[in-house]
Amino acid sequence: MFSSMIAIGFGLFLLTGAYFGSKAGSKISLWMGLVSGFLVFVAAGISQSQYQTGWMILKGVSVLLSCVFLARLLKTKKFMPSGMLLAITVLFFIFSLSR
Repeated sequence: MFSSMIAIGFGLFLLTGAYFGSKAGSKISLWMGLVSGFLVFVAAGISQSQYQTGWMILKGVSVLLSCVFLARLLKTKKFMPSGMLLAITVLFFIFSLSR
């Protein structure tokens, strides 16, 4: 139950990022935040009945997001927002490895 709450919190974090990305004028951030947040919510729901499958999806989403945020950080060389998002996504991935 606690693991699913952390996954839902991560999904809410992604949706919040989508909101702030859209406020900054980035439609790509809006759509990618919505899609990744939705995937995290679906995977958290799946993990309630099929634990391993749900967490494999969550691990996959966090790896893909880590790659995107790392590429953005290397391109812009600015910690905010890509570096912060990368740090939180990597922390979530590390947490998901224990599941």
